[in-house]
Amino acid sequence: MAAVAYLDTHVVAWLFAGEAGLLTERARELVQESSLLVSPAVRLELQYLHEIGRTRVPARAVMRALADSLGLGVCARPFAQVMEAAERLSWTRDPFDRFIVAQASLAAAPLVTKDRMIRKHYAKAAW
Repeated sequence: MAAVAYLDTHVVAWLFAGEAGLLTERARELVQESSLLVSPAVRLELQYLHEIGRTRVPARAVMRALADSLGLGVCARPFAQVMEAAERLSWTRDPFDRFIVAQASLAAAPLVTKDRMIRKHYAKAAW
């Protein structure tokens, strides 16, 4: 079975838009070679972006398309566990980043992200 890798919101949006070229070679390798998961917070952030007009497609459609094309899944770890881990991530005030990193960290899995702050603070962040 392939190793698991988590994706952050930007990576999901770029993959949906057919912009895999925006990813580094290492990020593309992880996407191609891993079982892919996201935190439920990614779906919520995608929906927020849609609601404020930054994206044209609702989160549900993005997630469905990437589930079909890449096998992308949503992590089902209990929310209380993720919340507890997120409380310890005091290096950011962004609740989405806290949940996304907490979700990946509980699985001790790589998180594919371009976000410099996440890469600075999460040792398994990959770009």
